[in-house]
Amino acid sequence: MRIQDLEVLQRRIQYEFKNRMLLEQALTHKSAHHRNNERLEFLGDAILNFVIADFLYQQFSDATEGELTRARASLVKKTTLSEIAVELSIGDYLHLGIGEQRSGGFRRESILADTLEAIVGAIYLDSGFEQSKDCLAQWFASRLVQLKPEEQEKDPKTRLQEWLQANQRALPKYHVVSITGEPHCQIFTVSCEVDGILQITKGYGSSRRFAEQEAARKILELIK
Repeated sequence: MRIQDLEVLQRRIQYEFKNRMLLEQALTHKSAHHRNNERLEFLGDAILNFVIADFLYQQFSDATEGELTRARASLVKKTTLSEIAVELSIGDYLHLGIGEQRSGGFRRESILADTLEAIVGAIYLDSGFEQSKDCLAQWFASRLVQLKPEEQEKDPKTRLQEWLQANQRALPKYHVVSITGEPHCQIFTVSCEVDGILQITKGYGSSRRFAEQEAARKILELIK
């Protein structure tokens, strides 16, 4: 990767690395090299969740635990992280293997979200917690301003479970139907079965959790 490319990216993320190798590693997908961004992603994910929780706790003093939990989930979910990654043009700087390049990995939501988390981890190792917190504050600023915890909708699995409990019905049964694709790009198919509802729905997603949410959402549509 050319030095001038990294300089442009650093201006976009509003942080200049002392050790640029950390940034290069954060941008390297596991399909490209054994020295990739997975460990940095692990670290960045933990920092991200804590920092966002702290932001919400300080900003919304009247919000309940449930409201704060749902608000945090809305900010740290893959969709939101990938949107921020797109805003920062991170996809233009990814180091991907040939297969991921051909399949458009630089646009894939999961890869962009994971890379953003890896960059958070890299910033932490390069300059410490406060600097990584400052960067997150800049990246999430517009979303934090617009956020209203009391208006955050519960996820489909939670809403389905609460509806069933309120109506004294048995909890739903989720089953993994299939897992397809390469290890770095798997698609989960999960079914959802509810007593009293003849149709069994199926959800699809890049993780079991996402697939379960989709299947639960389809059940809720049948109930309505």
